[in-house]
Amino acid sequence: MRTPLPDGLIVVAKADCPTCRLVEPLLAELAQAGPLTVYVQDSTDYATHLEGTQFDETLEYSWRLGTEFVPTLIRVANGKEIARTYGWHKDEWRAITGLGASLGQTLEPALPDMRPGCGSKTLEPGIAERLELAFGDFKLQSRHIDISGADDAIEACYERGWSDGLPVVPPTPLRVLRMLKGTRRAAHEIVGLMPPDLLPCTVEKVAINAVMAGCKPEYMPVLLAALEAALDEDFGLHGLICTTMFGSPMIMVNGPIAKAIGMNSGGNALGQGNRANATIGRALQLIIRNVGGGRPGEIDRATLGNPGKYSFCFAEAEHSDWLPLAQERGIAAGRSAVTVFPGEGVQGIIDQKSRDPESLVRSFALSLRAVDHAKLAMAGDAVLVVSPEHSRVFIEAGWSKQRLREELEHLLLTPGKDLLVGVGGIAEGIHERFKDKLVPKFRPGGLLIIRAGGTAGLFSAVIAGWAASGPIGSSPVTREVTL
Repeated sequence: MRTPLPDGLIVVAKADCPTCRLVEPLLAELAQAGPLTVYVQDSTDYATHLEGTQFDETLEYSWRLGTEFVPTLIRVANGKEIARTYGWHKDEWRAITGLGASLGQTLEPALPDMRPGCGSKTLEPGIAERLELAFGDFKLQSRHIDISGADDAIEACYERGWSDGLPVVPPTPLRVLRMLKGTRRAAHEIVGLMPPDLLPCTVEKVAINAVMAGCKPEYMPVLLAALEAALDEDFGLHGLICTTMFGSPMIMVNGPIAKAIGMNSGGNALGQGNRANATIGRALQLIIRNVGGGRPGEIDRATLGNPGKYSFCFAEAEHSDWLPLAQERGIAAGRSAVTVFPGEGVQGIIDQKSRDPESLVRSFALSLRAVDHAKLAMAGDAVLVVSPEHSRVFIEAGWSKQRLREELEHLLLTPGKDLLVGVGGIAEGIHERFKDKLVPKFRPGGLLIIRAGGTAGLFSAVIAGWAASGPIGSSPVTREVTL
């Protein structure tokens, strides 16, 4: 319906709407008074005696008219809408039609002053997006691949190499459009060049992979922020994808959006079972694979890899006495953010006996020494995930996160002579130039602390970073989440 609107009156109705049936006898009066077009959404059995009645079977007319309720009455002059009302409001219908008090005057019984209408068929679940695809200006830029009706769409995705080894949701145009509704950003906007192939990654490409991963549309702002963080030059995604080491992007989420989309920061936060955690992390990995070309056995040369290459994403269990990770990294209080870290596997810390912070911090320090190798220092970063039961030991003693970090940094200073190559009969180690120095385990800012996990269990964890941290490798990057 690209032509101008027909001048006169337009009525949009449904046969199964009681209010539409109520006003049906009036339509003959409207037709006698001037041009009248009636679009019926659901039946050919409505106002059939009127010449201007059309069955809007595809709902194109209803959609283009922006119909939300039926009946809707519209007056058009010179091809443009000048007045509209919906439902039955006697005074409004009399004013818009120009018939005044004579409208419906002869009907028996007399019409009531007002009756609410019904919802337009265009707003029924799943219909609005289909109409937008069929009649709107939105067109997907990505190549469309037709799958024979006899073929299994999931198997077709496997065969084309779009899967991480698990089934993916086939990215139909309708599903992609729905996913794009989760962000205000334009579908054609380029988020960045996706390594290792350095191809442009648009918001539309993000949405396609989010569909395949099983995301909901409301996850899109978090996924886009995570992707932008991963594409930051400081993160070094290209090297992380191509390394023979274990690491892959790990996403940590802070702020109101974590609860709003149902992320897990509690029991089993680093494990399976939560849709938001699982699919946001998976979507980022699929983007790396399907847009950037980072496929195992090709450019991805990981010797062993780690299960986080399927998905590694969780939220912080924020506590009022401990500054959230995002705020520690410069994000304003009350704002949502993601921090992307080049994470490896999860190393558990079991300490069920320490009841004072001095003992527990020593347990943590001893466990952190194992990152990369007990004789390596300032090689990789690490994330210390402190469980609620362990964090309570520190919080009740008045220790902030910063106090915990400072104590750990002090405890992790080691005489260089103990870490040198060959010491202890171990060829691995650090250079001779550190022999007479106290050597920190992590570079400045290289130890992140985040609170997560269930409220039962005196267990925390260390997640080692890629052993190429710093200016020539990878650093954690934080990005605020925006719609």
